[in-house]
Amino acid sequence: MGLQFSLFRKTFRFTFDARTSRGKMYDKTSWFIVARQSNDSSVAGIGECGPLPGLSREPVHELDELLNSLMRKLNGLNQISDEDIDRLVPPEFSAVRLALETALLDLRNGGRRIIFNNSFIQGKCIPINGLIWMGNVDFMLQQVADKIAQGYTTIKMKIGGLHFEQECEILDYIRRRYYRENPEIRLDANGAFKPDEALDKLNELSRFNIHSIEQPVAPGLDIMEEICRKSPIPVALDEELIGVVDKQRQKKIIQVLKPAYLILKPSLHGGFQGCTRWIAMAEEYGTGWWITSALESNIGLNAICQFTAQFPVVRPHGLGTGQLFENNFHSPLHTHGGSICYRTEKDWDLQELLK
Repeated sequence: MGLQFSLFRKTFRFTFDARTSRGKMYDKTSWFIVARQSNDSSVAGIGECGPLPGLSREPVHELDELLNSLMRKLNGLNQISDEDIDRLVPPEFSAVRLALETALLDLRNGGRRIIFNNSFIQGKCIPINGLIWMGNVDFMLQQVADKIAQGYTTIKMKIGGLHFEQECEILDYIRRRYYRENPEIRLDANGAFKPDEALDKLNELSRFNIHSIEQPVAPGLDIMEEICRKSPIPVALDEELIGVVDKQRQKKIIQVLKPAYLILKPSLHGGFQGCTRWIAMAEEYGTGWWITSALESNIGLNAICQFTAQFPVVRPHGLGTGQLFENNFHSPLHTHGGSICYRTEKDWDLQELLK
């Protein structure tokens, strides 16, 4: 009797050469925790552990051993509480925590990929930003054209991979070419700006009516407080939050740095529990926030969308990454008109995972 766990590992191939300021990515590996009741193997809860090498705190090269050890500790338990997760999984291992939380919630809800029974799985869509990946100028402008044509009102553009002047030219073109649509533009620097040039670049970028910029400099630098205070563009923190699990440290980031926004990724910022704590603190101090996926497959993306719908949706979220992989799982998730939706008439195809 009790719970039984197993693991499945899969490498997803990008449909293009995905580039950030940290370099190229050709594929992305995820581990899937599958939870069943020992007396009914036909019902399975599935959670995705999809760490990002170079960002996640999990030692990716040791993850097979780490997860198998965790499965041995969990097998046979009748139930697993939040306290058990806290005891068994290091708090900074966000991707592992998210996978376990998702698998258990899915199993509890009948193994139907229902993680949170809310408006999203009942058909209410969530507005999302259109992600513009780094590349040459033509590649980036084509992405912008596609997103505008598809109905996106908010685009998120990664910067730091081209010469700064080229990136400014792209932004200038967007503002001139799409002045009627007037899309909201979010920038993501992934910490690419050098500290001594960050404010100059932010001042230059501000003439393009930018909504916000994520992580202009690398996390942990003293200058971030000054940047948040002086930047003409609202600053959003992302990498700055990774591994920060102590409540006092979290409060210090919000109170001292005073960012305009927090960008929360459950796979990097403490799973569902961790993100819920960040959201509560952000709300307490009047800090804006939104949720984004972190290159999960449709399994993880579905869970994160449902988690997002647990809160009032007041701005577009970053949940459009499910279309990036050529060998993703077929699912009811669907992007349309700048939103992501759950099409209840569509089925999951998870035969390879559950065989």
